[in-house]
Amino acid sequence: GICATAAARNALSPRTKGVGAVSAQARAYSLSFAAKREIESPVTTRLADGMACRTPEPQALEAIWKYVDRIVEVTDEEVAEAMRAIYECTHNVAEGAGAAAVAALAKERGVVKDKKVAAVLSGGNVDAAIFSEVLGGARL
Repeated sequence: GICATAAARNALSPRTKGVGAVSAQARAYSLSFAAKREIESPVTTRLADGMACRTPEPQALEAIWKYVDRIVEVTDEEVAEAMRAIYECTHNVAEGAGAAAVAALAKERGVVKDKKVAAVLSGGNVDAAIFSEVLGGARL
């Protein structure tokens, strides 16, 4: 997702900063981004399974290193809160990975204050039982 977003940004607004979001329970891309080398990392996320990468894709890493300014790690709880907020405010259903960008924005509220920002909301493929738990406020 971040590579496609970077391509669109490059075509439409190259000076715009790009910020990635990863699960704090699936850190391979975050760790690799920081170290500037591929790093494998275990995956324990229950909610952001669409971001559950243990081993980064080398070509994706190259693009991320080139076009992304920073990466924000979000926990399953932060993702759940974003999923709830998206549903409550817009009546849209977002799967965990789809809500991660909104979770990252919420986490960086102070950093992005008074700036124009956008978050890509993608994916509504969430298991009904899990979504029910999220909406009910269950700790994940």
